[in-house]
Amino acid sequence: MEGTAHDAPHAEDRPAAAAPHDAPLPPVPLHAVLPDALYDGAATERWATEPDKRPGRTAFQRDRARVLHSASLRRLAGKTQVVTPGSSSQVWDASPRTRLTHSLECAQVGRELGAALGCDPDLVEAACLSHDMGHPPFGHNGEQALNDFAKDCGGFEGNAQSLRLLTRLEPKRFVRSRDSGEMVSVGLNLTRAALDAATKYPWPRGAHPTDPGSVKFGVYEDDLPVFDWARQGAPAHRQCFEAQVMDWSDDVAYSVHDFEDGLHAGHLDPNVLLAEPERQDIFAVAIGRYVPEDTGPEELAEALDRLLDQEWWPHGYDGSAVAQARLKDATSQLIGRFCLSAEGATRQAYGTGRLTRYAAELVVPREVRHECAVLKAVADRYVIQRDEQERLRADQRVVIAELAEVLTARAPEGLDPQFRALFAAAPDDRARKRVIVDQIACFTDAAARSLHARLTTRTPRRP
Repeated sequence: MEGTAHDAPHAEDRPAAAAPHDAPLPPVPLHAVLPDALYDGAATERWATEPDKRPGRTAFQRDRARVLHSASLRRLAGKTQVVTPGSSSQVWDASPRTRLTHSLECAQVGRELGAALGCDPDLVEAACLSHDMGHPPFGHNGEQALNDFAKDCGGFEGNAQSLRLLTRLEPKRFVRSRDSGEMVSVGLNLTRAALDAATKYPWPRGAHPTDPGSVKFGVYEDDLPVFDWARQGAPAHRQCFEAQVMDWSDDVAYSVHDFEDGLHAGHLDPNVLLAEPERQDIFAVAIGRYVPEDTGPEELAEALDRLLDQEWWPHGYDGSAVAQARLKDATSQLIGRFCLSAEGATRQAYGTGRLTRYAAELVVPREVRHECAVLKAVADRYVIQRDEQERLRADQRVVIAELAEVLTARAPEGLDPQFRALFAAAPDDRARKRVIVDQIACFTDAAARSLHARLTTRTPRRP
């Protein structure tokens, strides 16, 4: 296996793994996978067996606590969601959401929606808290820059990096390898169900079930052993029910809150949503990016009009306390609208019992997905696509590219002690490059800029 000195956990430390995740599985009726929709012993199993520290505590409570107390989650406080942390608006000072606040909000939404459908709430919350842990500095912009750098060592994808953090990079649990006798990390050593629930894209690079060229994937090659273990018995390429709840909660949280942040920062006048030229721009952004390309602008216009017709919709915003309260009510109404629609449609399809793991699919009505997509497109058009944001993103790409270049030339200088050890033990250039990728991905925005300035002897660029 390739990669860092953290060998993937060894087979001797766990039960025998199932066949690879993409091996053909016989057709199984949906309700026959877990007929009672309960969490069995396999779902609560950990890669490395360990005793409970406190009687009466559930396995998923332990999972949630481990994620909540992790350094990887804490670092998300310094990573960009949409607007760079520490930046301010020319209109009024905004306190933009970070990856951490987004993850906390996603977790609140997911916990309640999951509980309403019969999922273990701690399990869903753990998945929501951990779903963005692998994202690098500078948001998706940094993700693209790192993917360019890592194209010859397996690429970079934030969701695959999250799995890597959870299963090997986050220092929490070490076990002795029966092959080498050395202590190797198994990361947070979460349960099988927790790792599965946090897996948004259950396939490796190039194995997207409908689009082999997709840049989205959930596991690197050298993390496949633990991925296959977590996916044991799962239908190929299919998200478990908890992961679907996490995925929809993520969509709901960031679509609604990015819209809210756009208003707070003064980047968006809600009256433009009534003007036809601006509406067509929004629909053009949504089609192909947030909805399938065969979606017509008429459907999106109907979705936007349904939102505009709501009594609670914010038709104006001046930053006053009354306006802030009205906007906050609108965000609550939107979240409730999107979640209750999914809950009602799923219950209509599957009844009133507990829905977990592979006993059901989350059903989100098409019109609700369109409403959510329109909100994403509004934030994209008026916040992300601003000229100043594009200039900032161009600068951020330079920081990541130059930092990767200088670390490649000078490592282990510039690496944290954890990654210095991994770099020294890496067997080849490909594995050493992956260590550099892992290191950069861990940085906050400020840490990346600071190290870049120190190693390139330049004044830090202003965000």
